[in-house]
Amino acid sequence: MTEKDTKFVSLEERFALNKKKKTAKPASDFKVDWKKHGKLVGGFLFIFILLVILLTNVYVVREGEFKIVRQFGEIVKVVDEPGLGVTIPFIQSTTTVPKYLMNYEISEAEINTLDKRRIIIDNYAVWKVNNPQLMIANAGTLINAESRMEEFIYSVVRTELGRLAYAEIINDEDTSRGSLGEQVTARVNELLTADNYGIEVLDVRIKRTDLPVENEQAVYQDMISEREKIAQKFLSEGDADKRRIEAETDRQVREIIANAEREAAVIISEGEAEAARIYNESFSKDPEFYNLFRTLESYKATIGEDTVIILPSDSPYAQFLSGITP
Repeated sequence: MTEKDTKFVSLEERFALNKKKKTAKPASDFKVDWKKHGKLVGGFLFIFILLVILLTNVYVVREGEFKIVRQFGEIVKVVDEPGLGVTIPFIQSTTTVPKYLMNYEISEAEINTLDKRRIIIDNYAVWKVNNPQLMIANAGTLINAESRMEEFIYSVVRTELGRLAYAEIINDEDTSRGSLGEQVTARVNELLTADNYGIEVLDVRIKRTDLPVENEQAVYQDMISEREKIAQKFLSEGDADKRRIEAETDRQVREIIANAEREAAVIISEGEAEAARIYNESFSKDPEFYNLFRTLESYKATIGEDTVIILPSDSPYAQFLSGITP
């Protein structure tokens, strides 16, 4: 490298170094604007908190449910149409109440029937909330509402079954049990309406009726004895009906025979009268022929193979019999 080139390079290096010195700043000149950054972070944090508050106060009303909006514990609105809604943050809250039909299994209970039999019944009920405001105001929760409903159902079922004998309860063909569910449902709804619980029972059914183990054999024996009594009653009624029918038939036969004999006697008498009239007419026309005819007819009635007749020879009857005519 020539001296000229060395000088040229050194000049370029010095120019670049001077430029670098001019553009570079000392470390002491780099200062962070904490105030500006703090405002930015605070803005993002405020927006985030605002979004969280808004999202936590948006509620969704689904099909088949009520949304109860409360303000300081008091109900201010009931929403039953599907959609979105917003509550006032920190002031209002929401409670969900189902609007669809619900099935409730009632606890097994022991009751006494009309004939002093103890039985265990197992029921279920189909119910719904028709006024959520009244339900929350008087029952508080669904669990409390179900508890009150169960108490009413047990009380009504115990009263209704207490009016029936055990045989009527277990007999599916008996009409009393067929209307029991309707009677219990109507009565329970009356009690719920009277106390303004805001719920309605649509149906109450008995799933199962059992006997306590210690009473099963005794009840079975009583049922057998009762069926034997019923069978004996049917047999006695059948025998009585048989005797009544036979007596009625005999009476009708006697009446028919008597009527027939009476009609026959009338016909015979009328025939005899007609025969007598004809005889009289014939006799009046030719008395001698009539006497001859009657005599010949009498021979048929009086003379047989072994008949012996003793008559005078000059008797007209004997002469006709001998073929001698006057």
